[in-house]
Amino acid sequence: MENELNQRQKRIRVAIRLEIITIAWMLMETAGSIISGVVANSMLLMAFGMDSVIELASALLLYWRLAKEANVEPVELEHMEAIETKASRISGYMLLCLSVYVVLQSCAGLIYHHKAEPSYIGLTIAVIAALGMPVLAKAKIRIAEKIGSKALRADAMETITCGYLSWVLLTGLLFNILFHLWWLDNVAALVLVPFLINEGRDAINGECSCHADES
Repeated sequence: MENELNQRQKRIRVAIRLEIITIAWMLMETAGSIISGVVANSMLLMAFGMDSVIELASALLLYWRLAKEANVEPVELEHMEAIETKASRISGYMLLCLSVYVVLQSCAGLIYHHKAEPSYIGLTIAVIAALGMPVLAKAKIRIAEKIGSKALRADAMETITCGYLSWVLLTGLLFNILFHLWWLDNVAALVLVPFLINEGRDAINGECSCHADES
């Protein structure tokens, strides 16, 4: 029994390290995307950056929760679950609001022929995220299954979504640099909207593609 407990604690510490990597990257991704989005007048980059803010908040919350469990403080688990549920709902509503904002701004950009400038910083962020997020997500899913954590698996789903969005971002930015199509940034931003709505709805409902019991 003690052996199993020690094994679980080791796996939780691995999960904590994965969340530290996520937090560090999301901080850079958020700052880089939003700042380069403002400089380049790119709705696509700004939408991606705002989604990263939500993912950063989720990662911070999960890190706190895992750290508590690593320190063997089971008394607070119920309290943490309540906070997690509340935070998840708030994040979900924020994503839905972000979706509305992206639709309005992108439609206005298409009507008034708004053009985004090429952003090589944004392109670099997109390449790193597109290649790195799937690897990080797989590592999270593997640990989540071993410790039976629905919360960690849900976070892994967000990481996978970030990977999908990165490919949309990468395609939009690359085509903008190569072909200078004035409408492409706004259209690519609209492509993000279904992902944002789906992620927001799942966060509000507390849903994820999980089969393990809650940790």
